[in-house]
Amino acid sequence: MKQFAALYKELDSSTSNLVKQAALQRYLREAIPADAAWAVYFLAGGKPRQLVPTKLLRLLAQEAAGLPEWLFDESYEAVGDLAETIALLMPAPSDEHDLGLAEWVEQHLLPLRGTPPEQLADALRTQWRRLAPEERLVYFKLITGSFRVGVSRLQVTQALAAVGGLDPKRVAQRLMGYTHITGQPTAAAFGALIAPESEGEQDRQTSGQPYPFFLAHPFAPPLAEFDAALGPPSRWLIEWKWDGIRAQLVRRAADVCLWSRGEELVTDRFPELAEMGRTLPEGTVVDGEIVVWRDNRVQPFADLQKRIGRKTLTPKLLREIPVVLLAYDLLEWESRDLRALPQHERRAMLDALIDDAGHPSLIASPVLQGDSWQDLARQREAARAMGVEGMMLKQRDAQYGVGRTKDVGLWWKWKIDPLSIDAVLIYAQRGHGRRASLYSDYTFAVWDAAPEAGERKLVPFAKAYSGLTDAEIARVDAVIRRTTVESFGPVRSVTPTLVFELGFEGIARSTRHKSGIAVRFPRMLRWREDKPIEEADTLETLAALLPASGAS
Repeated sequence: MKQFAALYKELDSSTSNLVKQAALQRYLREAIPADAAWAVYFLAGGKPRQLVPTKLLRLLAQEAAGLPEWLFDESYEAVGDLAETIALLMPAPSDEHDLGLAEWVEQHLLPLRGTPPEQLADALRTQWRRLAPEERLVYFKLITGSFRVGVSRLQVTQALAAVGGLDPKRVAQRLMGYTHITGQPTAAAFGALIAPESEGEQDRQTSGQPYPFFLAHPFAPPLAEFDAALGPPSRWLIEWKWDGIRAQLVRRAADVCLWSRGEELVTDRFPELAEMGRTLPEGTVVDGEIVVWRDNRVQPFADLQKRIGRKTLTPKLLREIPVVLLAYDLLEWESRDLRALPQHERRAMLDALIDDAGHPSLIASPVLQGDSWQDLARQREAARAMGVEGMMLKQRDAQYGVGRTKDVGLWWKWKIDPLSIDAVLIYAQRGHGRRASLYSDYTFAVWDAAPEAGERKLVPFAKAYSGLTDAEIARVDAVIRRTTVESFGPVRSVTPTLVFELGFEGIARSTRHKSGIAVRFPRMLRWREDKPIEEADTLETLAALLPASGAS
């Protein structure tokens, strides 16, 4: 545990990729395999289920620190992170240990989840007495499920590749599924990540594992520069950018596995797609987008969220919110890895597969045609009405790469401009990490009526925390502190004085939100210091942005 805590501190205290890469490689070479297995799991994004109820954790931490509730709450508000707050307030340890990361996780942390409530408090106190100060932050980050540090999955992949003397693409393949929530890394699993390649590894016929996803780069230069940057449209396969869940359907070993881009196995959430997959030939892997499909068109992402959020999929729900896989790539056919083939060849094979399958839940993502980029830009204007995010531009000769790379070809995402509205800041909360001492997470509202209506009120509709510079956040923080009306734990309500232009990718009706409307991926485009709050937009203005199919 001490070794992993030291690695965490080194990674967290540096912004240099070279320093982080050296630290990762050094740890992976020196740590015992069982510890390294868990380190890779956490650093690559793995998170076990919640181990301890937050309410109980706070109560026990407050008691251990010997603080009244109000002072603990004030400390939490000042720090902005529960794990860091508890780590700072813990009294000095009265015991010690020499346990590694794997022993801590497997013998002490994971068993907490099944410990009866009457025994849980004693188990936690016993653990805390053994933790050295430098280990506490990592421990509480893990126990609260908030573990994250400034290292990407790609950096972890590169470190593993360097330690094993492997191609990073092979390591990326091996990592697929490694961080699944039900997984428990082992020394053998870590050994398999860095083991030399073998001929048998190329035989995927008995595996349900997906391939690493190929990701697109954003592309948004002026239209006049497209020809110089891309050449003619004929060099590209052009499709709509769908607003759904990216997924790979894997048909192998007489079974079907459906994997999301986040490496979550979601087969049981979409039984109609699993049924469709069983009609495909053995040794088939299809890449595409899961979307709600009704009336021969894609429905808003909010409809898909209704499926995702339900624990039980009733026949009624399956009828009312049907999904399909909009397929746009074929990665494996007859157990042959097709990723090195040119994009246009893979697409031709995919189209043939879909025609032969003839299944209503497997639909080919249309390939768009245009004589010029100006022609395609005109077609792109219809994207929002169709419920799509823009266009995907894929090099005809591109191979299927790993992650967001450019070494074997290019995918670009040419997204439409965001919807926007002027809204009023009404609540603020402290941020995380380096912004833990600043109010940087905001709730925004619009008016429920136009000015001429007389008496009116602000209705909250969105939260946002990105888009402002550090200097702007510091200025907003100062205003929030001057205009605070009331505090609710870490949240402050403020006198409405600030107007911001918010941008968002999508909008839909919602019965879960007070405004009746939900927006997707909201962010601050600019601080409207030129606009008084009376001129902020209204619910009517917001509703006017709803697509025609969702405006009724």
